[in-house]
Amino acid sequence: MSNQQPAATEGPRNFMLSTEIFEHPNLDIYAQMVCIVLRAYSAESNLPTLKDLARQGRMNPKQATRALQSLVELKILPHKLFRQIVGDFSDDRLSWAAKGVLAYCKDHPQVGLKELLELSSQSGDDEHSIRKALRELKRYGYLEEFTELRQYAN
Repeated sequence: MSNQQPAATEGPRNFMLSTEIFEHPNLDIYAQMVCIVLRAYSAESNLPTLKDLARQGRMNPKQATRALQSLVELKILPHKLFRQIVGDFSDDRLSWAAKGVLAYCKDHPQVGLKELLELSSQSGDDEHSIRKALRELKRYGYLEEFTELRQYAN
């Protein structure tokens, strides 16, 4: 595990924080702490691991994940950053079926709905299950790179 810390060689940092995160009515203390910790990191390439984020924010990884999910849902944090920190398969909002479809899509980026439905007959899942998994992936922002599948998730 990496012990990434904010880069010290970037020169002096201004430790003033906007009070906006404290005034947002839907942010709990964990989401506020995640914002504070993330602001200490200067670039996407230097993001903390989930474990480091939790430690620095004085919470456990589950609380940090929930706080990140909340920030994404409130459109304060881009889903892309959530995925970088938490990982695609550690998102507990996704069912195993959705994670399986996502894994297949990552291995086969050009996959279409027809191919997924053909594969479903080999797994015991029906068209409804595949479409439900696609809707779940779309809801949580995992179909952004799969434009063809995004349209079938409705």
